[in-house]
Amino acid sequence: MSGIMISSEFDREADLVLYEGDCLELLSQIPDGFVKLVVTSPPYNLGKPYENRLELDDYLGQQRSVIGECVRVLDERGSICWQVGNYVDDGEILPLDILLYPVFAGYGLHLRNRIVWHFGHGLHASKRFSGRYEVILWFTKGGDYTFNLDAVRVPQKYPEKKYFKGPRKGQLSGNPLGKNPSDIWEIPNVKANHVEKTIHPCQFPVELVERLVLSMTDEGDWVLDPFIGVGTTAIAALMHGRRAIGAEIMPEYVATAKERIRLAEEGKLRIRPMERSVYDPSAPGVSLPPKYVRLGASSVQPRLFGDRIQYQGQESDE
Repeated sequence: MSGIMISSEFDREADLVLYEGDCLELLSQIPDGFVKLVVTSPPYNLGKPYENRLELDDYLGQQRSVIGECVRVLDERGSICWQVGNYVDDGEILPLDILLYPVFAGYGLHLRNRIVWHFGHGLHASKRFSGRYEVILWFTKGGDYTFNLDAVRVPQKYPEKKYFKGPRKGQLSGNPLGKNPSDIWEIPNVKANHVEKTIHPCQFPVELVERLVLSMTDEGDWVLDPFIGVGTTAIAALMHGRRAIGAEIMPEYVATAKERIRLAEEGKLRIRPMERSVYDPSAPGVSLPPKYVRLGASSVQPRLFGDRIQYQGQESDE
């Protein structure tokens, strides 16, 4: 691959376009039907440092504008994965996935799954049960879409289980490659002691995006994250031979994304392995250690092209 590019203009020859600015400005440069997967976790309108809290109708209108552009740039066999939590108003929660569903449906998209991302840690509530999940809405444009289930199968609960009667008696009853991971994903969220933690307060875990990238794209496809934050989507895409496009308005997050990509090119970026099960305190010895990402064993020094930084000679070893 020919590595990272930072530019105010879209360039289809790059492997990563990391745009510092409003995502609508970047989206306006991307051709129709160009990307295979859109995956993002947009601002939740909670008043985080990177967002201005809006009235709910204004927020939904803002999201509608971005979603409309994402639909335009999406390949006919592509997918959109919109990961959201809850909007909280005076102690009452409003599930953003429910509020946003009519927006996606209005663009003619088809909901394939409402994936529940369950995690074990978060803020502790005193007047309601503590929230420990968020939702990924997976939409496609039509009925013919890329879906590579074998790439994301998980271990069978009983891998040696066999049929005990009938014409298949004695044969394995489960798929030897593993089982479908279902629509409930238990993946730790990125908190203070997580190996991937950066300055971002609401950071994607790489393995969450990996599962989407592997199942919904093929090698060489483009993955778009209109709110790319500290670059997690780009890392998940690049380490599996895909290309990535993203925008971020916070300069410090862009700088962090660049640093993470640099570490990954040097084989020094640590992530939580997708193959690792949730920690079991009764069996600490079976927990896999962090994995080091290496985007290319043959990387060379960067070549500078004005406001671009481009690396040559990368090959994914994932």
